[in-house]
Amino acid sequence: MRIVLLSGGSGKRLWPLSNDTRSKQFLKVLEGPEGQAESMVQRVWRQLQHTGLSEQATIATSKPQVEILRSQLGDEVELIVEPERRDTFPAIALAAVYLYSVQGVSLNETVAVLPVDPYVEESFFYKVMELEGVLDDSGAELALIGVKPTHPSEKYGYIIPDPHETEKHNHYAKVSHFQEKPCETEAAEMIKQSALWNCGVFAFKLNYLINLMIQLELPIQYEEMLKQYGRLEKISFDYQVVEKASQIVVTPYDGYWKDLGTWNTLTDEMSTNIVGKGVVTDSSLNTHLVNELNIPVCVLGVSNVIVATSPDGILVSEKEASPQIKEILKDSAERPMYEERRWGCYRVLDYTRNSRGEEVLTKRIIIGADKNLSYQYHLKRNEVWTIVSGQGELILDGDLKPINQGDIISIPSGGKHSVRAITELEIIEVQMGSELVEEDIVRIEMEWTDIIQNCVNWGKTR
Repeated sequence: MRIVLLSGGSGKRLWPLSNDTRSKQFLKVLEGPEGQAESMVQRVWRQLQHTGLSEQATIATSKPQVEILRSQLGDEVELIVEPERRDTFPAIALAAVYLYSVQGVSLNETVAVLPVDPYVEESFFYKVMELEGVLDDSGAELALIGVKPTHPSEKYGYIIPDPHETEKHNHYAKVSHFQEKPCETEAAEMIKQSALWNCGVFAFKLNYLINLMIQLELPIQYEEMLKQYGRLEKISFDYQVVEKASQIVVTPYDGYWKDLGTWNTLTDEMSTNIVGKGVVTDSSLNTHLVNELNIPVCVLGVSNVIVATSPDGILVSEKEASPQIKEILKDSAERPMYEERRWGCYRVLDYTRNSRGEEVLTKRIIIGADKNLSYQYHLKRNEVWTIVSGQGELILDGDLKPINQGDIISIPSGGKHSVRAITELEIIEVQMGSELVEEDIVRIEMEWTDIIQNCVNWGKTR
């Protein structure tokens, strides 16, 4: 069995902590087994390791999330990176083609697709393992997991089993139809018919999807799929595949499962009601504060509220009203003010335009010990670095030198540069130029040993 974890999302539902690069699964607001702050994706990956599934797992993601995945999970996790976001069917098709044409996975292999952020017990992943046997026994095109409801919720979609088939098999049933987020009364009636919550987990034989792609005249070689990816229709796997499949079965999961997709559901699973600097008075019942700013926040006598602050903004909301934030911000395209990278993180401190019409952006950059930035250059901006703390090594146009607290470095447009932190480095970076965007980065090398070798070779040719 192969596992494909889907890591996507635009980062609006848990604003202002989440953004286009730091979606909900990356927020470190849960508590790990040793009391450490842990994100949803770190929790899921830890569970996959404990259940022995991590070696068979691949994460399908988009370019903006690569750096934060590397930061939180390390470099050993296998990633399949979409050239651009095209919805779940193109993402899963790309993953299937990768497994088939790059890894050489057998067409008879079972592929299980999961969201990257389910909040579940480890028993859930043993249920995922059962999907292979369910497919083999049933001969179905798709096998799903459905969660046994604990109450008639309006928040989830439902899987309704065929009433004439439910007694034929002990561990799975044929699917009659699906129902998207019904009202509470309808949900209660469906639960009487053994309906299950749809948790977005399904499995298929690789052969099934590859043959479907051939029918749709889509490429089944990975490099060709990457070239044509931008022309694929933006469509969900549910609409393109699930709704058209004729043989679907579902196996029930009777255990803890929750979608932590909004502030009101996420705060239910937080072990503390204060994260970051601040005070919440005892008179503020069921109120949570999550503060990423370096200033204190006080919440006095306000109940059933979420207060969340970050460089991207400030949210004060009744918990039940908090899901509305996605609709309110649907047309927002603000620059992310905080990002995690494989080497550390940065926070935007200020952005303005000077009298000459140049953009000026100031960042606080933290580089972890023994981590490095890529060897890179920019075409549209100059940079000035002030080393606030720590020790490191700087390469600028092939020359290597030590850097320490108090040093000021000017990096002109076109200057090839990188830095490695010996101890944790804090840098204040001021960018000045005509267009200050992440796309104005030309990366030459990523690993420090390769960077050093590149500079040695460059020095020999000067």
